[in-house]
Order: sequence, then structure tokens, then C-alpha cells
Amino acid sequence: MALNTSPEAPVPVGEVSRLIGGWIDRLGAVWVEGQITQLSRRPGAGMVFLTLRDPSYDVSLTVTCYRAVFDKVADVVGEGARIVALGKPEWYAPRGQLSLRVSEIRPVGMGELLARLEQLKRSLAAEGLFAAERKKPLPFLPGLVGLVTGRASAAERDVLETARQRWPAVRFAVRNVAVQGVHAVPQVIDAVRELDADPAVDVIIVARGGGSVEDLLPFSDERLVRAVAGCVTPVVSAIGHEPDTPLLDLVADLRSRTPTHAAKDVVPDVREELERVRQLRERALRAVRGMLERQERGLADTMSRPVMARPHAMVAEREEQVAAVLDRARRTFGHLLARAEAELEHTAARVVALSPAATLARGYAVLQRADGSAVRAAGEVADGERLRARVADGELTVVARRGEEE
Repeated sequence: MALNTSPEAPVPVGEVSRLIGGWIDRLGAVWVEGQITQLSRRPGAGMVFLTLRDPSYDVSLTVTCYRAVFDKVADVVGEGARIVALGKPEWYAPRGQLSLRVSEIRPVGMGELLARLEQLKRSLAAEGLFAAERKKPLPFLPGLVGLVTGRASAAERDVLETARQRWPAVRFAVRNVAVQGVHAVPQVIDAVRELDADPAVDVIIVARGGGSVEDLLPFSDERLVRAVAGCVTPVVSAIGHEPDTPLLDLVADLRSRTPTHAAKDVVPDVREELERVRQLRERALRAVRGMLERQERGLADTMSRPVMARPHAMVAEREEQVAAVLDRARRTFGHLLARAEAELEHTAARVVALSPAATLARGYAVLQRADGSAVRAAGEVADGERLRARVADGELTVVARRGEEE
């Protein structure tokens, strides 16, 4: 329960330490896993002191055990070894120090380590961290290469020398870190994130030479794998030799067999590129020459044809054809006009023959009343009625008389 304290009623340090000890005493024994970073076995001493560290979270815990407990595994356990221990947390009140009193120690075997790595591998793969579609392409010619590796290591030398032999102008941003042990994981993560945040860095290489499975364990750490998966900059993994396959190889955008191959994968060879440019120029020149030669042959073939040798001959032939067609068109049109003229004259003659004027010309006359209506029968005319008589060349006025000749 929380203590009721105030500036006027503080709790003494001893009381706080005693309360903390009481809370810790109520904790039961727990199995813990970690890596031994310090080991103290004084001759004749009945206690053995160890520092047990979690390499993934940069946390250490003091461990004590009786010599008899440690002697059971002394032949297979030393500094750097991973162990599983059963212990009970203890609080040393005078110094305010927490420790773990261990009653049993078991070394973590290679088979168990590999089984755990395989389980982690399946879990991360199920999340899609190793999927091919997540891989980012490497730039053709990086301006600045980030390199995360051990200080003055063979891996650093191999990467730098190989890259500069291939492309002397290449630049590197080197971050020296611990590549094994308890400090490796946090240092590598910090270096990768720092380089990824730099917009000038085009690609990141994480390189380490060969080693045992235990030495390469930091590069299978889950936190490091997730940090690389979250990088925007392409990451190349060059850990150990070709048979070594830490989980970093699977999440990286490219896995190189060795640090030397990483330099070859990231930096192009200037001699190879110059040779490639020369070959491409020759291919382009051959292609252009071939095209010109084909065009020249085609032009020569075209110019050798008779129509191109005597171009006016075709015009002359066409001129005669045009003249013949024109003459035929004129004759046809003349025949059509003559036939139409004859038909017109015939029709005009028929019209004239049928017209009233032709009838009048033969000596007939047409009697019309004053209103212009024609007289068709004698009974239509009254005696003494004045009529107009139309003849071929004019009109006459007549008076109708019945039974008398006028």
C-alpha cells in the first residue's frame, strides 16, 4: 500500500529500505535467463558472485550462489555463457541493493538456442517481416554508404578496401560498435537508426566477420530485426560467412555472403562500368551503321528502278491515256447533246401541232363572249349578241343573227 508522507512527516531511508525488502521477500523463486558478464570466484570463499545481463534490453542483475551450486556447472559455464537459473530476489537493506540468490544453474545448450531462434524466425515470418515485397532496391551508385561494424575489425577493412578499389570516389559513414556480447544489440540498433535518419546515407551495411553461433546471436535479436525492418534506407546484411544465417539476413533488403561481397553488392566497379559503357557505345554504333546501310541499300534499289531512271516516261504514258479518255468523253457528250436536241425538236413540233394557234392558222376561228368564254354551241348565243371572233392573225367583232347570213 502507498505510504502517507509529507515534507513535515517524511519516512526515514531505513524504513523505506525495510518496506522494499518486505515487498521483495514476498516474491517467490523465479527462473531467469541471461548472459554472464562478470564472474567472481575467490579462492576459499563460500559464495560466488555473478552479473547476469539481458543482452536484448541492456539490463543487469547481481546474482549470488553458494560455491557448491556453481561447481556443478563450473566446467561448462564461464563469462559470456548463457544460463537459466532458479533464484529468489533478495534485498540488502544497508546498501539498498537488489540481488538474486540462485539455487540452481543450467547452461543453455546449443540445441535449445537454435530451437528458440527457429521459433522466433517463424513468428517474425508470420508477421511478414521477411516478405520479398518489403525488400527495397539498392541504389546503382550510392553517394554515401553507412557502415556498422566492429572497431578496427577485418570486416571493416574488407568493406572499405574493396569498395574503394571498385569505386575510388565512394564515401563512407562508419559507426564502430560492439559486434558480440551484451552491448552489441543496443549499439548496433542505435547506429542503424542514426544512419537511417541521415538523408545523405543511401544504403547501410551491417558487417561482422565469422564466429560461433553464440557470437552471432546479437544479429538474431528480435529488437534488432524489428529496427532494421522499420528502416527507410536499404540495409545490407553481411554477417559471418556464407553458411551463417542470422535473422538479420532474412529481414535485410539484401543478404551478402561476406563483408567483401557486401562491398561488391553495394558499390559498382568503375572498370566494369567503363567496359559496359564501351560495349554499349559499340552496340549503338553498330546498330546505327546497320540502319544506315539498310537505308542506303533500299535507296539504291529504289533509284535503280526504271520509273526512277526515266521518270518522264510514266508521265508521257499517262498523258496519252488522259488524251484518249478526254476524246472519248467529248464524243460521248456530243452524242448525248445531239440526241437531246433531236428529242427536243420532236417534242416542240408535237407541241406546236397540238396548240390552238396551229388550228387557227388552218382557217378556223374561235368565238368568244365579252367575258372571254368560248362559244361551243349555237344555242348558247342570243340573237343580236356581239361576239369576238379570234383568227390566226387577229380578232373580229361579229353580231349573231339567227336564220340570216351576215
